[in-house]
Amino acid sequence: MSVAHGLLRLQKLARPSFTLARCLHPATGLLYHSSGRLQQVPHHIPATPAWTFSLNRTLTTKPAEDAGDSGYHSIIRDQEKTVGSSDKHEFQAETRMLLDIVARSLYSDKEVFVRELVSNASDALEKFRFLIQSSADGSGTGEFVEADRALEIHIGTNKQERQLTIQDTGIGMTREELIAHLGTIARSGSKHFIEQLKESGKGTQENVQNIIGQFGVGFYSAFMVADRVDVYTRSARAGSPGLKWSSDGSGTFEVQEAENVAIGTKIVVHLKGDCREFADEDRIREVIRKYSNFVGSPIYLNGKQANQIQPIWLMEPKQVTVEQHNEFYRFVGNTFDVPRFTLHYKTDVPLSIRALLYFPEGKPGLFEMSRDSDIGVALYTRKVLIQSKTENLLPKWLRFLKGVVDSEDIPLNLSRELLQNSALIRKLRVALTNRALRFLHDRSQKEPESYDKFYKDYGLFLKEGIVTSQEQQEKEEIARLLRFETSKEAGRTVSLPEYCERQAEGQKDIYYLAAPNRTLAEASPYYESLKKRGIEVLFCYEAYDELVLMQLGMYLGKNLVSVEKEMRRSDSAKDAAADGVIEGSLLQTQIDELLPWLKQRLAGKVSTVKTTTKLDSHPCVVTVEEMAAARHFIKTQSHNMSEENRYALLQPQFEINAKHPIIKKLHKLTTSDPELAELLAKQLFSNAMVGAGLVDDPRMLLTSMNDLLQKVLDKH
Repeated sequence: MSVAHGLLRLQKLARPSFTLARCLHPATGLLYHSSGRLQQVPHHIPATPAWTFSLNRTLTTKPAEDAGDSGYHSIIRDQEKTVGSSDKHEFQAETRMLLDIVARSLYSDKEVFVRELVSNASDALEKFRFLIQSSADGSGTGEFVEADRALEIHIGTNKQERQLTIQDTGIGMTREELIAHLGTIARSGSKHFIEQLKESGKGTQENVQNIIGQFGVGFYSAFMVADRVDVYTRSARAGSPGLKWSSDGSGTFEVQEAENVAIGTKIVVHLKGDCREFADEDRIREVIRKYSNFVGSPIYLNGKQANQIQPIWLMEPKQVTVEQHNEFYRFVGNTFDVPRFTLHYKTDVPLSIRALLYFPEGKPGLFEMSRDSDIGVALYTRKVLIQSKTENLLPKWLRFLKGVVDSEDIPLNLSRELLQNSALIRKLRVALTNRALRFLHDRSQKEPESYDKFYKDYGLFLKEGIVTSQEQQEKEEIARLLRFETSKEAGRTVSLPEYCERQAEGQKDIYYLAAPNRTLAEASPYYESLKKRGIEVLFCYEAYDELVLMQLGMYLGKNLVSVEKEMRRSDSAKDAAADGVIEGSLLQTQIDELLPWLKQRLAGKVSTVKTTTKLDSHPCVVTVEEMAAARHFIKTQSHNMSEENRYALLQPQFEINAKHPIIKKLHKLTTSDPELAELLAKQLFSNAMVGAGLVDDPRMLLTSMNDLLQKVLDKH
């Protein structure tokens, strides 16, 4: 196939959620779907093929022979007949486990099985269309049977028989493919289902519901509602026989040849007694509109088309209704909620972009929080699908976004490798990222309450963006979206721009303090000096906040400085002591005696012992060069390290308040009761390490604390 015919990349499903992957049929304007649900790929096609698409070759869609003025059109016929003996097979072990869980599930939204089966049918159509386009003559004549047939999905309901039938005119399956695809878990969503289930320890009913709702389970979801499922299929390849696959989900399935099987796949779901609602036409129409309204192929329900096929991302933003957005969002996001924010825009600078991006209303699940989660935005060019999940289209930290991006500047013949490394894609990525950031900033100004709720749910993604971004400008663009409480006012968060606007004249740095809550932050010894000077401090309550600010480093030309680092900066203690102006403090001669004594008693634990004037009500503190990194190290990597090596790595600096009563008493004890003085010195150092967050488990200090108490009590 020539380069002029273009290239369409259809990405294999790697994320266990229902995602958008469609392209507009060039001849008819009909939208076709591809999301990799059911792996009906012929055996000779590689798992990640360089699939191509020809724009100047059109696939004929035959008018339905039975479509009259009424518009009725159905291909569902009860005409199949099995022949010969059947072969019995056992499901793969993991598949049996999955089926057992699904069959017994009390999941309330069992209707999702319709969405899953329709998605599979749509995939089968898209894969057949690809094979036709990539055939030698572009028509598939000779290689495929009925290559010019209409590509459609048909659904039939039968209340009397308690049956639901879903039939497509797609690629169909050979015997080998049928056994492989319906006998084993080939779909990543199902694999994740099993993995999550194992992690939940077989799981409560709530866990099972959450997992089904998050991932879906593809074809196997039919067994939530079915006593038995029959699948009739015939591969589109010339000479392929018709086949029947049948199972009640109990652990085995049968495969048998059949006559009068139409090309494609037909699934007959024999419904359980308590699931008869899914044999009702109105109920199925409701489900189609809810989940599959934007599937790119026509869906006929009992002979009448039931879905709309309109690329709403190409419509004028003002013309799209809220209800259309809600339906489309549910479709692309595999979700039940509505979008929190909608970004629908078009621009021709610096690239031609038509984008429709949704910010979810619901809180992110564990899988979305994981960086293994895929980008949920599909890439199109001129209404033709390039990739359903374009990895580099957006930075990983924006993986919570759902939607579509269509750019006429992206060539159809862009290979998968070039798509990952293309300068054009990088340019598109920058443009989309900047637009998303501007949009969020705009929301934060116009709808502060709504934005605060969004930040509460998705702020961690923004912080990830700062940590992972390589560009300082992008880091600072994200940083203005962050929110922190400050020492100025409890219960109210501020942005970094707000903080900078109200800084004291001459203040060159932005100060921050990490603490689990406000009470501990205000009581921190590291905050005392800045509080006394009236300097506002950002309070970081969330895990890793201080690492984020450390990675940010600077904002609007101002350095971000932790209060611990400010404490570590040289102060005027030595000069003040020399001038004799520190009232109530130990004399310099006493300090000169105490400091070396402390360093000797704390040998192997401290690198330096010094005095500080930055403390008032606290006797001492510990500082290290990078406190945030040190705390992170203690929590994550120091468990198997000896205490000696840990202190050697941290190099703590022990700073004492020479005017504090405890320190003054300690100096006296060094001569009057050296043993008690040593216990007290070690306990003070331990307390300071706990206060600095550099002790992983404070219970380790109980023994030394009890020894000190015992020694004190012995005096009375």
